[in-house]
Amino acid sequence: MLYQISHTTSYIYEVGVTFCHNIATIKPKDMLGQKVVDYKLEISPTPTEFSEKLDFFGNTITRFSIQEQHKTLKVTALSKILRDHTLEPDIYKSESGQKMTLIEALAALKTENRGHLDVKQFVLESILIANISKDIRAYAEVSFKPNRPIFEAAYELMERIFKDFEFNSNVTNVATPIHEVMVNKKGVCQDFAQIAIACIRSVGLPARYVSGYIETLPPPGKEKLVGTDASHAWFSIYIPSFGWVDFDPTNNQIPKDQHIVVAYGRDYYDVPPLKGVIYSSGANKMKVAVDIRPAV
Repeated sequence: MLYQISHTTSYIYEVGVTFCHNIATIKPKDMLGQKVVDYKLEISPTPTEFSEKLDFFGNTITRFSIQEQHKTLKVTALSKILRDHTLEPDIYKSESGQKMTLIEALAALKTENRGHLDVKQFVLESILIANISKDIRAYAEVSFKPNRPIFEAAYELMERIFKDFEFNSNVTNVATPIHEVMVNKKGVCQDFAQIAIACIRSVGLPARYVSGYIETLPPPGKEKLVGTDASHAWFSIYIPSFGWVDFDPTNNQIPKDQHIVVAYGRDYYDVPPLKGVIYSSGANKMKVAVDIRPAV
C-alpha cells in the first residue's frame, strides 16, 4: 500500500518570538516492510540553521533554529510511504516465538548473546516510565505468568487495556504520570502504550515505545480507528527467540499496513514529534493536523 501523509504543527505566539530552537522527529523510518518514497519538510519562517541526523535509537531527527522575530511557526512534513507488512517476520509463522514463556525469556536475556545487548536498555526505567507502582505490577501479573507464552500474555494485556481504559483526550497531557493514568483508567494512545510498557518492564522484559501514524480513512465498511487525527503510538515487546512484536492497545490490534512507524524510543520523551525552546513571553496556541490516506 502506498500512502501519502501530511503532518502539520502550527504555533501562534501572543507577543511574538525572537529566537527558537527546535527538534523534530516526524520523518517515517525506512526499514523492512516500510520504504520512504518521498519526504519533504516545510518550515515557515525559513530556518537560519538546519540539520538532520540519526539519533541513538536510529530515528531521523531534524534540528532547526529561527533567529528572527515571528508570531507564527508552521512545520509541515509531507511523506509518501510504501508499506508492505508481509515483508516483516511473522510471529504467527514462528512456533518458537509464539511458545516462549516468561521463564524462558528471562533466562535467555541473562545469557551473553550479543543480539540481546541492545534490547536490555528497554528493560530499564526511563524518564516517563519510572517508579513503577505495585498496582501496575499487579495488573501485569494477571497476564504474565511464569510458564505462559509471553506473546499470548502481551496479546491479552493489549486486549485488557483496550477494554479497561477509556480513550479521553481531555484528562491527560504528555507530563501526566503513568500511575495517575493507571488509577483513572483514562487517557490517549501515548498513555496506553506507556502503561503497557510499564507492565512489561515490571516483569523483567524489554518493551519499547513506537510513534507513528494510522490510516485516516478506513477501508469500505470498516470503522475509523482511534487516534487518526494526530500522531499515534503503540508498544512493542521483545521475544528473544523471535524479535520485536508490535501491539496497538488503543485499537486492540497487531499493527499491519495501516500503521506507519516514525520512531522508536524508551517512552514518549525520546520521540515527541516537535519540541524546542523559545525566547518570548505571553501565551501561545498549538494546533496539529495529521492526514494519512492511500496515494493517488
